[in-house]
Amino acid sequence: MSQQITVQGTVAEGFEPVREEFAAVAAGEGDDYEGQLCAYVHGRRVVDLWTGAGVTGDSLYGVYAATQGAAHLVTALLVQDGTLEVDRKVTYYWPEFAAEGKGALTLRDLLAHRAGLVGTDTGFSRAELADDRVIAERLADQRPFWRPGTAFGHHALVIGALTGEIVRRATGRTLQEVYEERIRVPQGLDLYLGLPAAHEPRFRTVQPMRPAPAQQARLDAVPDGPYTLASIAFNRHVAEPTDLESLPNERVIRAKGPASVGGTGSARGLAGMYAAMISEVDGRTPLLKEDTLAEFGQIHSVGYDLVAGAHKSFGLGFQATADTWHPFLGAGTLGHSGANGVQAFADPRGGIAYGYTRRRFAFPGGAAPENNRLAAAVQAAALATR
Repeated sequence: MSQQITVQGTVAEGFEPVREEFAAVAAGEGDDYEGQLCAYVHGRRVVDLWTGAGVTGDSLYGVYAATQGAAHLVTALLVQDGTLEVDRKVTYYWPEFAAEGKGALTLRDLLAHRAGLVGTDTGFSRAELADDRVIAERLADQRPFWRPGTAFGHHALVIGALTGEIVRRATGRTLQEVYEERIRVPQGLDLYLGLPAAHEPRFRTVQPMRPAPAQQARLDAVPDGPYTLASIAFNRHVAEPTDLESLPNERVIRAKGPASVGGTGSARGLAGMYAAMISEVDGRTPLLKEDTLAEFGQIHSVGYDLVAGAHKSFGLGFQATADTWHPFLGAGTLGHSGANGVQAFADPRGGIAYGYTRRRFAFPGGAAPENNRLAAAVQAAALATR
């Protein structure tokens, strides 16, 4: 193995096979690969690894839609508190949302990606995509792209703005402020919804996907007209289409931390958040109670995702990770991947919390394929050492 892909960091006794698997992934990716892997089991950090030239365990990456895990942990806490109720209509909190036939939609259906509100007819500018308040205001007037509640599709660039507006109406605080005050600071997490300028030197810019010829042929074969649901959901139907790969590289996105895609963090931050969600960590009580975890992890939408054009599953806000990505994980596993290959989740039954970051945008998007190997290695070691 070349010097550039030497694996650094630590693993607990019994988790040496995870280091070996991570090293194998790095070797297969090539000399310019860089990434981080972190895992907890029952609140104890058992894996903390990184590799790549110039990378440390403290390096920060854009985490794309994995941001939605943080956003919906905020929502789950507020439901647990009684501040929000999932079976209330969205209009109870946000009356303007009733426009264009959306008045009957509940918070539960919104969280399950059933609103049909994946974007707007005219799209968003880059500045608007950084501002959740603007996104929410625009979406309140938008006619849904399918009858709310009848189907589902990942509201990829907007779900955090939608739920964030409800949080703001109910609490008087932005979702980002609630996350900072109730989750990030108390837990000491390197996962930011709004990256302070002082931490900018730790940020690693996203590198573009580098598909092999056969992979490029697969990408080229995907039909993608300018006004498809996928184009609207990913804001590609506008005069200046959104370049997803470069989105976190813009300071305005990192600084404002839009709750759908604007998070910046490390594998430690991702895994630490999910560990805090399900386990006692350093003497702190788990953030979510068992019944809250069960409700938010319960599958609410499963089958054909109208945006992805493929089989997907969602709980409330979170991806149903065991069905969508890793079938070997426990029932009720909840988390969220990011378009660049990032993956993070909590398996409450197994007590596992997992976070993975990588710098180069992965093919074909979503949780990078190596996550299956790495997550399986973590689970196997957890089972062997219990």
